[in-house]
Amino acid sequence: MSAPISRYPVPALAELPDDIRARIVEVQEKAGFVPNVFVTLAHRPDEFRAFFAYHDALMLKDGGLTKAEREMIVVATSGANDCLYCIVAHGAILRIYAKDPLVADQVAVNYRKADITPRQKAMLAFALKVALRSVEIGDEDFAALHAQGFSDEDIWDIGAIAAFFALSNRMANLIAMRPNDEFYTLGRVPRTK
Repeated sequence: MSAPISRYPVPALAELPDDIRARIVEVQEKAGFVPNVFVTLAHRPDEFRAFFAYHDALMLKDGGLTKAEREMIVVATSGANDCLYCIVAHGAILRIYAKDPLVADQVAVNYRKADITPRQKAMLAFALKVALRSVEIGDEDFAALHAQGFSDEDIWDIGAIAAFFALSNRMANLIAMRPNDEFYTLGRVPRTK
């Protein structure tokens, strides 16, 4: 018997509202499996919709951050928040976007020692400050990011991603969301068709 993926009931796909079922099927067709975050959060359909609407607004938009940099923020802050689900799931996405099988582990444990650029290290320092000590944010933090070429809009994105995933980390820990086994090897070994 496999371990449960949530301490709350997980609805069957057939029981879900049409829009949520369609979203899950779309993800399954693209990824080849259903990430547990979709079925566990479907326990509360209105919150599922709100969560994924904000997720998409932050993570799928165009802007000054690359997709890999957005995922770096998630992995670094999730590491600081001890969120197994987000470290594993977003670590896999980061490895794929960065085309680097090592970067996610480095960023999750200690971004300061990771093989990333000084610009990315400054971005992650700020993201961790937002996630863990937001009361301390001051003008000097913005100046440090401006010196690395980030715009004010980029800084908003960094902060919003860190703040959103602080919520996600806490929900994942609350419900004991288990990462899918598939995530552990994604971006580490070549895909087979």
